[in-house]
Amino acid sequence: MRPVSYSRVSDVATAIGTVTADPDSAFLAGGTTQVDLLRIYVEQPRRLVDINDLPLNRVEELPDGGLRIGGLARMSDVAEDPAVLRRYPVVSEALLLGASPQLRHMATIAGNLMQRVRCSYFRDTEASCNKRAPGTGCDAMEGVNRGHAVLGTSDCCIATHPSDLGVALQALDAVVQTEGPAGPRSIPIDDFYLLPGTTPEREHPLDHGELVTGIDLPPLPVAATSRYTKIRDRESYEFALAAVAVAMSVVGGRIAEIRLALGGVATKPWRARAAERELDGAPATVESFTRAAEAEMAGAVSHGMNAFKIELGKRTIVRALEEMAQREGTA
Repeated sequence: MRPVSYSRVSDVATAIGTVTADPDSAFLAGGTTQVDLLRIYVEQPRRLVDINDLPLNRVEELPDGGLRIGGLARMSDVAEDPAVLRRYPVVSEALLLGASPQLRHMATIAGNLMQRVRCSYFRDTEASCNKRAPGTGCDAMEGVNRGHAVLGTSDCCIATHPSDLGVALQALDAVVQTEGPAGPRSIPIDDFYLLPGTTPEREHPLDHGELVTGIDLPPLPVAATSRYTKIRDRESYEFALAAVAVAMSVVGGRIAEIRLALGGVATKPWRARAAERELDGAPATVESFTRAAEAEMAGAVSHGMNAFKIELGKRTIVRALEEMAQREGTA
């Protein structure tokens, strides 16, 4: 690891100004993945600016009835917050399933959303990877790609986004709050994650020096009946092969409101809008759930070893919806 200079700041303006002034610098918070990338030479900033002292670690009520989660709030604290547990249980479940207890005590909410992909070719500096080195190609296309994406892919990249929290926030239409050289911005979560297209190295629409200060959860009564379902190779700390965040209300045996997002199968936390359209007003039955799953995965594209994810994605959607319907007492 090349020598890296380090400084610690205690106010937002100084943090932004320090990073903005140096194109070869980066923010450092929990560092649970960033330090790993430094050690294997995937990322090599010349300067790290420690932002752990910034006052961005609270969960606060918003005037409209929603919640704001500070960008530096620890995953463990948010998962156990009473308001999150009561009003947005899918967020708590995604956090608890997203990492080991040790990592949850260190990792921040913003860091979780900004984490880089776990593609082995991205992390191997001898491999071809358009995300790490634009224009070099993508060895995952013809390589070991069992864990890679089948939705939202391009000819340049098929890496799966690893965040469980991002999937829950996608289902809830969360808004990312940032502060940067050009001032504050509010970015809808779906716009915060970019599809790889021809520029897979650009994962977020953030400028250099732009800092994620918080996440706004809108006031959604349906979010109180939400859950996170995660399928993985082992029950302990592991990334998703397929995951579903669902919030649903059922009235008179029919689905009155539905919010659905997928993880583990796409290049970004994936809002399942085709499935939502199928489910809106439909009977809360396995037949309806199956049609919705088929509609959502109809555009999936496999690359050999990850072909099983298409069927797994469908089954995970049906399972998550069945379990939610049972909670609602309709199945």
